[in-house]
Amino acid sequence: MKIKITGKELKITEAINDYVERKMERIDKYFEEAEAEVTLKTEKNEQIAEIYVTANGEKYRAVTEDKDMYASIDKDIDILEGQIRKAKTKREKMMKDASLKTMETVMDPVAEIADQIVKTSYYEIKPMLPEDAVLKLKEKPSHNFLVFINVETGKVNAIHKLKDGKNYGLVEPEA
Repeated sequence: MKIKITGKELKITEAINDYVERKMERIDKYFEEAEAEVTLKTEKNEQIAEIYVTANGEKYRAVTEDKDMYASIDKDIDILEGQIRKAKTKREKMMKDASLKTMETVMDPVAEIADQIVKTSYYEIKPMLPEDAVLKLKEKPSHNFLVFINVETGKVNAIHKLKDGKNYGLVEPEA
């Protein structure tokens, strides 16, 4: 994490610098790359710590004041950590709710949806022989077909289970 520490009307000592860097490790564990701007200042009898963290296109900010600078820094770290955890939980919840596995299509009994794509699946297409494709499809009994690149022709093929449940069909392009 890149940390920029600035002191306004306050000299940043080595002890404060080390303390901020040590405390920012708590924030750094949440991100691969992050930048932080720490501004420490004194106003009358109050020690104010202001921390901005920018990571993954998101910004987090905490400003606190206390009689002790170290206590103010600690409060900021706690606030930032809470903001980051909340954002992470919210992101994970959105990803979970929007995932294809949990996505349900709501059907209106009056106006039934037909001829529309309601689900998209992604497959990794690997080069293999049709016989190998049959074996791979047998490994996954819940799948009805498998798309692959035919090693013999170099073209995309699909192998599928026939209705008799014992045999397989091969779909091959003509051209």
